[in-house]
Amino acid sequence: MTETLPADVALVLGAVVGEDDPVHLALRRQVPHIRVRERCTCGCGTAYFDLDAQVVEPAPSGPGTVVAAEAQIFTEDGECPGEVLVFAQGGYLSWLEVCSWSDEIEVTLATAQRSLRP
Repeated sequence: MTETLPADVALVLGAVVGEDDPVHLALRRQVPHIRVRERCTCGCGTAYFDLDAQVVEPAPSGPGTVVAAEAQIFTEDGECPGEVLVFAQGGYLSWLEVCSWSDEIEVTLATAQRSLRP
């Protein structure tokens, strides 16, 4: 089942692909056309996308699967318990992954959202 882009995914995705380089600009143009195909069941917030490649141009990120954007997650105490990675396959948004490096601090999409807020 495919769902529209939830607000939490859209906010974090927008923050992580916020630079004005050619890859990020092309990925941002894809965002209105992606849908969440599946989410990780552990609660971290990782989301896998479906995208109609017929309606948008690919980003110049190269062939294959690449980390097209990334951002570290910081707590209010300045600790870095994880990161958010945005993957592209063949230049198209593929998934957003929330990675945890800590056993003591829960890392979720909500944690990333607070950390990436300007």
